[in-house]
Amino acid sequence: MVDDDKFPKLGQIVLVLRGRDQGKYAVVVGIVDSKFVLIADGDKRKFDQPKKKNILHLELQNFISSEVVNSLLESGRVTNGKLRYALRKFTQGLESEAQEKGE
Repeated sequence: MVDDDKFPKLGQIVLVLRGRDQGKYAVVVGIVDSKFVLIADGDKRKFDQPKKKNILHLELQNFISSEVVNSLLESGRVTNGKLRYALRKFTQGLESEAQEKGE
């Protein structure tokens, strides 16, 4: 039985906790099985060559990019520009939250 909150969804933003990309954000662009997903950021890691990542090495963020999900469902692909846009939108949201809290 898979817990839905702990299992990543297509288009979800994740923080990489282990490996070369540690500390960077990426977008889930594919689900391999119950342990692995494919992630890409549209910059260093393009959609055509996503990274296969163990979900235990990812921290799921409470943000799913509707643009990425719609594109994947319509065409099975997403542009690298859309991935970069989704990540930029997410990180700008984090920055504005931090400013509101006065950090």
